[in-house]
Amino acid sequence: MRRLWLIFSQAVTISVAVLFVVSTLKPEWLRGAAPSSVVAIFEAPGSTPEGEASVAQGSYAVAAQRSMPAVVHIFTSKEIRTPRHPLLDDPVFRHFFGDPSESAPRQRSAGLGSGVIVSPDGYVLTNNHVIEAADEIEVALNDGRKFPARLAGRDPETDLAVLKLQTDAQLPVIAFAPPDSLSVGDVVLAIGNPFGVGQTVTMGIISALGRTHLGINTFENYIQTDAAINPGNSGGALVDSGGNLVGINTAIYSRTGGSLGIGFAIPVSLARNVLEQIVATGEVTRGWVGVEIQEITPELAESFGLSDPNGALIAGVLRGSPAERAGIRPGDVLIGVDGRNVRDTKGMLEMVAALPPGNVARFRIRRASGELDLNVEVGRRPTPAVTTRN
Repeated sequence: MRRLWLIFSQAVTISVAVLFVVSTLKPEWLRGAAPSSVVAIFEAPGSTPEGEASVAQGSYAVAAQRSMPAVVHIFTSKEIRTPRHPLLDDPVFRHFFGDPSESAPRQRSAGLGSGVIVSPDGYVLTNNHVIEAADEIEVALNDGRKFPARLAGRDPETDLAVLKLQTDAQLPVIAFAPPDSLSVGDVVLAIGNPFGVGQTVTMGIISALGRTHLGINTFENYIQTDAAINPGNSGGALVDSGGNLVGINTAIYSRTGGSLGIGFAIPVSLARNVLEQIVATGEVTRGWVGVEIQEITPELAESFGLSDPNGALIAGVLRGSPAERAGIRPGDVLIGVDGRNVRDTKGMLEMVAALPPGNVARFRIRRASGELDLNVEVGRRPTPAVTTRN
C-alpha cells in the first residue's frame, strides 16, 4: 500500500512539474488554437508597444495627406525684350542687311511658385508676385496632371492673386480653417515647391500673430512661423495639425535668401475676403478718403499737446478728395470712425478700407479747439499700378 502511495505521489509531482513548464513556456498548448482575431487585436494600432505609440501620436502624416493634393506648382513665363542695337534703327543699315531682329528668337524667362486649390470650380489662391507680369501660366498638380490657367484677378496691396484652371476635371480642394482658430504655439505645416525640387512639407509652430509694419505690403496682418519657407514656397499652404488651410505663405526674413526660421503667411480670413471679391467682380474694392497719415510718436503727442498717442495724425489731404470736401485738415488727429476708436495708422487704414464706397461715415477729429465729428462720403480706393519685380 505504501509503495502504491509513493508511485502516486511521484506521478502527481511529475505531472505538476510538466504542467508548470508547459504553462510557462508553451501556454498556447493549454489554450488550444487561438482565434486569428486575438492576434489582429494585439497588432492593431493602439496595442503597439509604448515607443511605437508615441511615434504615431507625434506624426502629422494625416494632415499632410489631407492637404498636399490641393497644393499645386505654378510655372510662369514671360517674354523678355532684349536691348536693341542703335544700328538696327539706321535705314541704310537695314536696307543692305535687313532687320535681324525679325528672325531672332524671342527670349523668355521662367518662374516658379506654389498655389492652393480652394474651390471645385478650379480657383487657385497664390501670391501676386508669383504670377506678376507673366503672360503664360501653367499649374501642375501633385498627381502629375497639368492645366493651363488664366488670371482671374489680383490684389497687389495684399500680394494675393486668384487663378482659374482651364479644365473640367475633378480637382482636390483644401478645407479652410475657422477664422481666429490659431494661437501662438500651435503646430503648423508649410507645403510648397521650394527651389523647384518638388512638393515639400516642413513643420513648425506659430511664432506670432498680427505682425504689421514690416513694409512688405500696404495691408499687413501676418502669421509668423518658424516652419521652413524658401524660394518657391510663395503662394503655398500653411495648414494646421488637421490639414486645414490657415494661411498663404508669402515672405521670409533672410540675410542669405534661405530660411532663417522667420516666415510670414497671409491669414486665411484676409485671403478668403480677397478671393470672394475677385471671383464676384474680378477685383478688390476698398474705401478711400484721400489723406496722408503718420504714426503718432510720444514726441509728436507732446508737441501737439495730446494726452495720449492714440489715433492717426493727418499729415496731408489730397486736393478734391472726400476728406478735403468734408473739412479734414492737415494736423488733425483722427481718433474714431463710425463709433470705433482709432489706435494707430494701421487700424485707421483697415477701418477706412472696409468702408463701402459711396457711403457716408462719421469721422471723429481732434483739433486744438477740441473734438468734432465730420461726415465723410467715402470714395473708392485707386487701384495701384502693377509693377514688375526683377
